[in-house]
Amino acid sequence: MGFTVKSKGLLTLIQGSPRIGYQQYGVSMSGAMDSYSHRLGNILLGNKEDEASLEILIMGPTLLFDKPSKIAITGGDLSPRINNIPIKMWKSYIVNSGDILSFGNLKSGCRAYISFEGGIDVAYVMESKSTYTKANLGGYEGRALREGDYINLDNLKSNTINTIDDIYIPIFKNEITLRLVKGPQDDMFSDEEYQKFISGEYFVTDECDRMGYRLDGEPITHLRGADIISDGIAFGAIQIPGHGKPIIMMADRQTVGGYTKIANVISTDLYKLAQAKPGDKISFEEVNIYQSHELLKLYEKEIENVKNNMKSQEVLKNRNFNITIDDVLFKTLVEEIK
Repeated sequence: MGFTVKSKGLLTLIQGSPRIGYQQYGVSMSGAMDSYSHRLGNILLGNKEDEASLEILIMGPTLLFDKPSKIAITGGDLSPRINNIPIKMWKSYIVNSGDILSFGNLKSGCRAYISFEGGIDVAYVMESKSTYTKANLGGYEGRALREGDYINLDNLKSNTINTIDDIYIPIFKNEITLRLVKGPQDDMFSDEEYQKFISGEYFVTDECDRMGYRLDGEPITHLRGADIISDGIAFGAIQIPGHGKPIIMMADRQTVGGYTKIANVISTDLYKLAQAKPGDKISFEEVNIYQSHELLKLYEKEIENVKNNMKSQEVLKNRNFNITIDDVLFKTLVEEIK
């Protein structure tokens, strides 16, 4: 028992933990693009933080549930609804048999995560449930969800629902500053060109997907050409090909590449980039490796604080009400609290 996909949305993928340990065989790591939102969705439901969720892009799917389940929606705000009634982000909800989860207009960010109590019942492939569509690996038949697909879920465990304090909820903006660490091929650029890069303003182009984000801005010139002997590519690596326009490598990046990498976005800022859309403005700020470690400690401390400061309450059931005020019909969802 679980849910049926009634409409697929723009791109709905099962994504969870990255596929670690297989890049040496040419297998991309994949996994959630926005790990912060993904982790918090699972925390809201008491799951393991890397449990698989649905990653949805810009236009969400429509899901019909045939059993009681508990869900949480985090990440970009795609106007989620249960039975056509708006619900809050960053909060767990109980859905009943026959309930329909759908989405409306995009309000902020571009990727949302639908997490389910107990996770999604699909097989592990190379130690991960994440989907890598280019190789038809993982997830549901190695592809995006389609109309008619049926996904099994775990049984509802409790009626406790959780909410996250507003101070831990990110605000996704159209202007983003990404902190980065210099290198590894920064020596293939003059100091003047590096300073032009670090102080420049860039815009996300239409060529942005789970593999990489191409940026538009003033080209960066190499000292001795753009090509290197191919080496490994990390999440957030910033390649500068021969045309001089940066490409930031993302979750489905190739395992190796032969373009110079001028810098690498630090891991704690990648969730911001994952929510960027075409036209959004990108600027950079350099930090050193020691600062990046301290920022990572603060990032993990914040996630620990989320766990320690969640608010919980027990709900008997949800009920839908139609209310008419001055001849205007309002639909609302009321949670009956124990």
